Amino acid sequence: MSEENWHGLKVGIEIHQQLDTAEKLFCRCPTESSEDPKLEIKRYLRLKKSEMGEEDRAAKEEVERRKSFHYQFYNSTCLVEADEEPPTEMNREALKIAVQVAKMLRMTILDEIHVMRKIVIDGSNTTGFQRTALVAVDGEIEVKEEKIGIATLCLEEEACRKIGEGEGFIVYSLDRLGIPLIEIGTKPDIKTPEIAKETAKKLGMILRSTGRVKRGIGTIRQDVNISIKDGARVEIKGVQDLELIDKVVENEVLRQLNLLKIKEDLQKGNGKVVEEIYDVTDIFRNTKSNIIKGKKVKAIVLKNFAGIVGREIQPNRRLGSEFADIAKVFGLGGIFHTDELPAYGITAEEVRELRKKLGATEKDAIVFGTGDSERVERALRRIIERAKFCLIGVPEETRKANEDATTSYLRPLPGSARMYPETDVPPVLSSDFLTVELPELIEERAKRYGKLLPPDLALEIADSKHYRLFEEFCSFLPPTIIARVIHVIPIELKREGLNVDLLNEEHFKMVLELIKSGEIAKEGAENALRLLIEKPSAKRDQLKSAICSKSDVDGFIQRLLEEKKDLIAEKGENAFKPLMGIVMGEFRGKVDGKVIAEKLREAIAKKIRETRPQNS
Repeated sequence: MSEENWHGLKVGIEIHQQLDTAEKLFCRCPTESSEDPKLEIKRYLRLKKSEMGEEDRAAKEEVERRKSFHYQFYNSTCLVEADEEPPTEMNREALKIAVQVAKMLRMTILDEIHVMRKIVIDGSNTTGFQRTALVAVDGEIEVKEEKIGIATLCLEEEACRKIGEGEGFIVYSLDRLGIPLIEIGTKPDIKTPEIAKETAKKLGMILRSTGRVKRGIGTIRQDVNISIKDGARVEIKGVQDLELIDKVVENEVLRQLNLLKIKEDLQKGNGKVVEEIYDVTDIFRNTKSNIIKGKKVKAIVLKNFAGIVGREIQPNRRLGSEFADIAKVFGLGGIFHTDELPAYGITAEEVRELRKKLGATEKDAIVFGTGDSERVERALRRIIERAKFCLIGVPEETRKANEDATTSYLRPLPGSARMYPETDVPPVLSSDFLTVELPELIEERAKRYGKLLPPDLALEIADSKHYRLFEEFCSFLPPTIIARVIHVIPIELKREGLNVDLLNEEHFKMVLELIKSGEIAKEGAENALRLLIEKPSAKRDQLKSAICSKSDVDGFIQRLLEEKKDLIAEKGENAFKPLMGIVMGEFRGKVDGKVIAEKLREAIAKKIRETRPQNS
């Protein structure tokens, strides 16, 4: 589809990548995950006005949700994470990596790097703000022959890890809080979903090329800012899978187009939102619906909204889903609306009684919720605001990415005045870091490896965190053997359900050295890696003794030929085939079949010569 068919689409991408440093950004705690929390801290969010007397709209809504935040504290965390002690100076190792990435993106690096506080209102930072430092501005990359501007590169602290939630509370782990994080934000130069995906891939490749970033689920996240003509800027948080970015963009374009069509239809049909909230508990006093029975029920009326609330705006998501998202963030299970009733045990008669009590016609939609009276009241008040926006168009808001590439409501888009100076951390001169060397890009490395490996495998090895092992052993072993040890076999073992994350670079190096020295055959690599998964602390001698060597094959063949000497006497060289089957049954997957065949043929020939009668 051409750019014109994307309705004036503008996309900007933010990449958040954890750095692989020994220590956190503002304390000296390790950056690895922890187990067995030692205590739990409980906090509440309170709303404060800015220096200008303004209240942030996103923070205001979060406070109204009345949630408490529980933080799990570990031996590997300190009082900085708990916000009970001032931060230390910025991690110099992380700053060096940030400057290196900025140079790779051809950005202008600031002379002084100052730390700011950015308001965070979801409880994922114990302080209520995130420490972030602007490192560089105004860069550029090329994607599919298009120039994509890079607006900013920041170095900031990672947020807490969310590990659970319940009605009215969220549980966070402090072990992730403070891990150094690079945030790269593009300019809104992206005009198609496909270029959005390719841009994210390119930025990820550049970051991995440093060899200094963490890998695995949750170590990199993409936020996508999207707008279309006559629509609004919407920020979509937490796209984990790069392959979904284009679909997320497509679905957001579709959602905004459908919301604009809803606005048009409501304006034509005299849509109106009644701002009163009604208590309708008595109508459902004898209901057979287990979801409602015995609970407080409150409702609102949307005049001339019938058929609109149930209208699909994204695949498998309706306008009613948007209202339900709001209800959920206020602690409710969801909402009911008349476009989907009767259902859920609610009868047609109850719907008629509901319309009668509220003075609603068949052209109107009724939305109602159940649960704690105050929570229902707050949720419906916010849904009234959202319904009124249906008459205007598309609201600016923050949404989360779902696994099916649709999105759901999180909170209003934060105000522009989110940043203010951090007074506890001194600025740093960037001149101390400008001499960093630029690494080889993964895509360039893959071109070199393409002379030694098939193209797809060359790219996988170039992108592997163990690529240095490949280069180290290329002078001693065939490249395909090295690639099989560090990449192919681990993938096969993972498919079997084995925890290949237990394997590290030292494990792979040990196996490659054993193959290089001839102490194990290349076919023994799989069993060696299996053993290392089972016993990660196994030493070289233990590994060697557990994996058969070529001398093991020689001994087995000698014993077998002695046992089958009658067969050899009867069939001579034709005994090879049945004997080969026996030897392979013992050593298949452990020793090269060609090596076994060669040794067996030589041994049979020697046995025949020894048993042949001598000429007188």
